[in-house]
Amino acid sequence: MNRAGPSRNATAGIVLLHGRGGSAADILSLMSHAALPDVAAIAPEAPGNSWWPTSFLAPSAQMEPFVTRALAQVTDAISTLTSEGIPPGRIWLAGFSQGACLASEAYARMGEPLAGLLAFSGGLVGTGDAEGPPTEALYGHRPKRFDYGGNRKGRVWLSVHERDPHIPVQRVQDTAATLSALGAAMETKVYPGAGHGVMRDDISALRRCLTA
Repeated sequence: MNRAGPSRNATAGIVLLHGRGGSAADILSLMSHAALPDVAAIAPEAPGNSWWPTSFLAPSAQMEPFVTRALAQVTDAISTLTSEGIPPGRIWLAGFSQGACLASEAYARMGEPLAGLLAFSGGLVGTGDAEGPPTEALYGHRPKRFDYGGNRKGRVWLSVHERDPHIPVQRVQDTAATLSALGAAMETKVYPGAGHGVMRDDISALRRCLTA
């Protein structure tokens, strides 16, 4: 795992998850853009720089083996931060694209004690396949179930472009509704037009959350 910031006496911690084809070093560069030198950041790296080989919208049977393996890396990263004295309530999950989907799923499945989630161009993978036909709103994929338990009292920032080629706005909206129902304090930003990237407002949200 790659690191940035202090390993002791940090004001907060964050687990950063890169997108498909990216790297731990790439996603860690967000910390310098956000000017957060007192935050301990840790970034796992996916085998072959991809957390899974297909769209996160794919059927659960295709996704789950890869999601389980990726979640184990997130758990290890959280454990590293807590072992350095950062309480779970000061640890955030964040990611871009495929990494944002993984961060969202990790927060939904095991984020009850954590500070919150920042998902830049991503949404929940889901816990299983739901009934219903493929839809244009999900880019030709079928809906998913979002069966998560417990309470999420942290803060959540979700962002996506109106015409993101990889992340349907519908899935981001479903993610917001799911996490809100679990108790999270939601902020959702839909950028106009087409695009797929980390925007200025995303960096501002990162800085705002990690310095609160």
